[in-house]
Amino acid sequence: MLVKLIERFGAAVEKPVEGVGRCVLLLFSSLKLIFKPPLETRNIFGQMLEIGVNSLPVVLITAVFTGMVLALQSYTGFKRFGAEGLVGSVVALSMTRELGPVLSALIVTGRAGGAMAAELGTMRVTEQIDALETLATNPVKYLVVPRLLSGTIMLPALAIVTDIIGIMGGYFVTVMLLGASSKAYLRATWDFLEMEDIYNGLIKACVFGAAFSLISCYKGFYTKGGAEGVGRATTGAVVMSSMTILISDYFLSAWLFK
Repeated sequence: MLVKLIERFGAAVEKPVEGVGRCVLLLFSSLKLIFKPPLETRNIFGQMLEIGVNSLPVVLITAVFTGMVLALQSYTGFKRFGAEGLVGSVVALSMTRELGPVLSALIVTGRAGGAMAAELGTMRVTEQIDALETLATNPVKYLVVPRLLSGTIMLPALAIVTDIIGIMGGYFVTVMLLGASSKAYLRATWDFLEMEDIYNGLIKACVFGAAFSLISCYKGFYTKGGAEGVGRATTGAVVMSSMTILISDYFLSAWLFK
């Protein structure tokens, strides 16, 4: 009885542990190949366009309405205590420290991360990755490294945009719609927001960008099972990346904002 339980536990744990090991090895291989010439500049800029520029519309819409609803709820609560002047600080700190990096990461994961996994998965099941190897082209350097670099670079840029637009959305609701003082909102934002809050938020965005890019590439790179396998890889990439972002967000916050 005990032996069977151990066997079942081992079978259940084996696949996740193997997946984590492969993902870590893929990360180490990518880091080693980043500094090995030639640099795939064309692929890198292409992925930066796909991850960053093409994600701007949905990021902007999410950011502005997040800032607006955050300001609305904060104003409603603070009004009960006569602290409406602190709405600006709440919106600014929430966006820069937490909502900007996390929301932009989750949005880009759903839009670009799934596309990464589907693209690489399709290349794997149609043997295009095997063809690269026969042509003496390292598929990790050609396919994974540009996506990893682009995700790590572009997500902080998107987080900055999210921060700015979110604060502007909060200003619009607080000042234009609710009639609060413009000076009080801007002063609260300026007095309570520190550069450390912005820097630490960008550090989180870099980690999130690397995480979702690596997981998406891993899921696509090791796809099996034809078209059905590509679908599973795409779904798994989005789910695993989102969970990793949310879990790591807590530990990064505990470390950076002591």
